[in-house]
Amino acid sequence: MAGVSDDELYRQYETVNLYRRGPGVRLELNRPERLNAWSNQFALDLLAAIREVADDPAIRAVVVTGAGRAFSSGADLKEATESEDGGRLDVYRRLTERYHPIITGIRLMPKPVVAAVNGPAAGIGLSLALACDLVIAAESAFFQLAFVNIGLVPDGGSSLLVPSRVGFARAAELAMLGERLDARTALDWGLINRVWPDEEFAAQTAALLDRLASGPTKSYAGTKRQLNRWLYERMDDQLGFEAGIQREMADSGDFAEGVTAFAEKRAPRFSGT
Repeated sequence: MAGVSDDELYRQYETVNLYRRGPGVRLELNRPERLNAWSNQFALDLLAAIREVADDPAIRAVVVTGAGRAFSSGADLKEATESEDGGRLDVYRRLTERYHPIITGIRLMPKPVVAAVNGPAAGIGLSLALACDLVIAAESAFFQLAFVNIGLVPDGGSSLLVPSRVGFARAAELAMLGERLDARTALDWGLINRVWPDEEFAAQTAALLDRLASGPTKSYAGTKRQLNRWLYERMDDQLGFEAGIQREMADSGDFAEGVTAFAEKRAPRFSGT
């Protein structure tokens, strides 16, 4: 959404920016040099920003988008592994204490939240996008449940958010093959709501934010409560279940190989252990 002249920077965290556009807010993920990957600071900043916009009654709609050429490439695997003692990653704690409050914070926010996917949305970055009420994308964007490529499983609620949108067969394909899904195909599958050419994306996103920010805010909040009860009532249980399985995966030989291969920039050689 760069170049939208009416947007005014009013809060700047270390890795997240908030821009006001009348009663609307653009929440910009701001680690472009790492494709907006989730570091420790990023998770703290994003949660603080979500709570800030949720609690401000003057804010009536929110757009989440990425700075640079990505929406979010997922967890910053390099930082995550280097920051743990002996290279052991406490996945369960990271998910339950840092990531889950972000996902549930978006679902419980009593105002509409739009994911404006301007580039890759992978791993927890895809989970973040799908936690939003509407997902729109630039034509060059793509979506990827990349967890399997390093020996992990979907997390951040994506084991619920993906099949609820595209069904079991396509969810299994995305999760088990870990392939990229281009924006047009994602639209055809029902994973996302709208796609625009790259050159129109910023203006179309701004127009949608203006429309939602000037709409019936309480109606939107009521709709979210209905959808949450119908579909997301078990979200906390599912998030906890995901984190437990992810903890098992993080102790596997395949995850260790996936991390090593990532660091060495080569294809992993999984052994099934």
